[in-house]
Order: sequence, then structure tokens, then C-alpha cells
Amino acid sequence: MGVWGRRAVFLVVLVGVWSALHRAGFWPDYVFPSPLAVGQSLLDGLTSGEILRATAASLRRIALGFGLSVLAGVALGLISSRFAWVGDTLGYLTTGFQALPSICWFPLAILWVGLNERAILFVTVAGALFAVAAGVEAGVKSIPPLYLRAAENMGARGIVLYTRVIMPAALPAVLAGLRQGWSFAWRSLMAAELLSVNMGLGHLLSVGRELNDVAQMVAVVLVILGVGLAMDGLLFTRVETAVRRRWGLIRST
Repeated sequence: MGVWGRRAVFLVVLVGVWSALHRAGFWPDYVFPSPLAVGQSLLDGLTSGEILRATAASLRRIALGFGLSVLAGVALGLISSRFAWVGDTLGYLTTGFQALPSICWFPLAILWVGLNERAILFVTVAGALFAVAAGVEAGVKSIPPLYLRAAENMGARGIVLYTRVIMPAALPAVLAGLRQGWSFAWRSLMAAELLSVNMGLGHLLSVGRELNDVAQMVAVVLVILGVGLAMDGLLFTRVETAVRRRWGLIRST
């Protein structure tokens, strides 16, 4: 049985356990809905277009927020790794910010820019930027010094050194940082949307809570999980596998 077969069996078993617990009646329907009720709520949301509109809004935000995080995080990571005084100061602060829950930025964002799209963007960028920077810094620092000395002896300087030697050598670790940054950005976005009044999956989840519609809440959670898994599987896993195979870290088939 292949990977997808095992995953399919696991999901069937999981839904079966869920259904059995619902039939056992330990909790009322308004607390623990059945798989059928959640499926119906998901179908209704898709049919009405509500879930599709919310998903599109969230994807637009994550594309912009994560894109900005990558640009700023890669630059910050490279600077921190190449200049000791920056790593000892700004890099040290980056480690502290990485441990700070992203939702802690939301009250400040509201005060600074208001309860609007910019506040959501601010929280999303703050949630991912430092994880990306830490991944890039760790990747560059893991490059054997011999590689850098050899490149410099061969005349590599400035932008050529970064684009032809440093970034390719650090790429596996950088990709791991980007992958982690994506997950942080997605979680930060959902947290910000929960507290916002603008359309998005997080806001749709909040609406379900206000209406006491647990089936809708679970359906939206499944959509959020699905988007996260799809992005990881379709983008990061494939790119990371290709890079690891190119670097000889896994066997080619």
C-alpha cells in the first residue's frame, strides 16, 4: 500500500471513530456535530460561495504577507549571518521575536494602523518574518568556511558570492526556514482574521462561533487544514525533495 493509500485508510478510520463517538451520545449535537452535519455545512458553504470567497480573501492576504516576509526575512538572515555585530544585536533580537506569539502584535497593529487590512497584513508579516530570517541565518552559518574561502580565492565577491555560492549552499536549510515561515504566516493570518471584521476563513470561523454553529466551525477548520496541507504538499515538499535530490541527500529514483 502506497502513501496515499495509507492516508486514505487513516482518514476513513478517523471519520469512523468520529461517527461512533457521535452516535454514542456523549455530547449533544450543538457541541459535537456528526460528520454528516459537518459535510452538509461544508457543501452549503461551497454551494453558496461563502467558503470560496473567504478562501480567496485569505489566500490573497497570505500571498502578500508571506511574500513580504520572505523578502525581508532573507535580507535580515543574510545580513545577520555575514556580519557578526548584526548577528549579536539584531539577530539576537530576532530570536526573541520568533518566540513571541504573533497574535500579541494585533493590539499594537490596531493602535498603529487601525482595524483594517493593514493590521492583518502586519500580524501576518510579523508572524513569519523572524522564522524566515532565523532559517536563512542558520543555513548560511552551516556552510563550511572552506567553500567561502575557495570562492573568494577564485574571485567571487559581493552579489556574485551571495547568488552563486552562499544561497545555493544554504538552500536546503533556507527552504526549511521558508516552510516554517509559511506555517507561522498561515497561523498568524487565521488568528488576525478571527479578530477582524473583514471576510476570510478566520472571520468565517468567528461567525460560526457567534451563531453557535459548531458544524460550520468544524467545516471551516477542515478547509483551513486543507489549504495548509495543499500548500505544503504541492509546493514546499516538492521543492525540498528536488533540492535534496540535487544535493545528493536522498536517492534518485
